[in-house]
Amino acid sequence: MNIRWEPYVWKEAHPVAPAEVTKLEADWGVQLPEEYKHIAPRHHGMSPTPNVFDIGESDNAFTCLLTLSSEESKEGYAIPTRYGAIKPHVPSGIFPFGMTPGGENICFDYRDVPPGQPRIVLVTMEMEVYFIANSFREFLTGLHELRD
Repeated sequence: MNIRWEPYVWKEAHPVAPAEVTKLEADWGVQLPEEYKHIAPRHHGMSPTPNVFDIGESDNAFTCLLTLSSEESKEGYAIPTRYGAIKPHVPSGIFPFGMTPGGENICFDYRDVPPGQPRIVLVTMEMEVYFIANSFREFLTGLHELRD
């Protein structure tokens, strides 16, 4: 994976302690993917390049990793805020970690998978759930530049 991370939510990198990821795992009662646990504390709130992912016959863009910390002025990008918005409308076991330019959520899907190996899905504004990738690693590896 050759991904560059650029500031998006803040003007510069805003790292947090790895304990924030551990807290998230405890709050959700899941084991997050190792790649996510490595990337998120350093790059939360940042945008990847390349950032385009395929979804069915179409594509979409991964705008940024949602933030692990909650700042009132940035709460629209915070994992707890995004999770609270989708939780009543999607099946149990779906947890957001990223977003698209249209405000859709890119999520871990823990339904019917081994611990620590969630699939990646897109939750639309209409709360419909669409498969993206079999793993976080596959999702990141599949990111590409926009094709003509």
